[in-house]
Amino acid sequence: MTEKLIPKHGGYRGLKSFQVARLVHDVTVRFCERYVDRRSRTRDQMVQAARSGVQNIAEGSQASGTSKKTELRLTSVARASLEELRVDYEDFLRQRGLPLWQRGDARRQALVDRRCTTADEFAHWVREVYNSGPSGRCGRSGHFEKNINKGFSSTPSTSSTMSTPGFPEIAANGALALVAVACALLDRQLASLAQAFENEGGFTERLYRVRSRCRSTESTVSTTPTSSTNDHHRTKGAL
Repeated sequence: MTEKLIPKHGGYRGLKSFQVARLVHDVTVRFCERYVDRRSRTRDQMVQAARSGVQNIAEGSQASGTSKKTELRLTSVARASLEELRVDYEDFLRQRGLPLWQRGDARRQALVDRRCTTADEFAHWVREVYNSGPSGRCGRSGHFEKNINKGFSSTPSTSSTMSTPGFPEIAANGALALVAVACALLDRQLASLAQAFENEGGFTERLYRVRSRCRSTESTVSTTPTSSTNDHHRTKGAL
């Protein structure tokens, strides 16, 4: 296949990293509205870090047509922004004396396995964990593994979730699980982009290859004798 100067690019909406990062952004906006003081700078910083994760993935993907270097840089910025957000969620829990769930916690894995696509689905998971029993309310692992197989109790109203002590802990730990997924996806994406850049180069190298091919084609056409010229030579030889 002939190499194009500007290849297909900008398909960021199909990237799993973009989809999860966008969910993290939506969840973070709701989380900050409910649990972070409106006057706190942390609130704006968390929302902006989550937004940066999404926007830089999109911008990098769109720029990849003419600059792999820009794509790498912006994807790296997205990854760094989500790392900043991860620390903010961890600080939220630490400063309030709330437990940070371990990586192998069954509640985290249940959320990952659910593959939520909207903030509403995430909120439903939070309510289910809270209603699953004492383990959900106090944040300790224990009976959740049993309850998850039996189903969950009824869902309380949204207004009741605003002031219930257990919800900030569950929501923050759930958000951290989503951030971890997004970061892992971006780590793999960055490794793939770096490998492609090493093997194929960037726009400058592609520009050189495409231009060299065009010059080679033009040179071949200019040196190939036409049929009329060949006929003239054959006729002259016969005389």
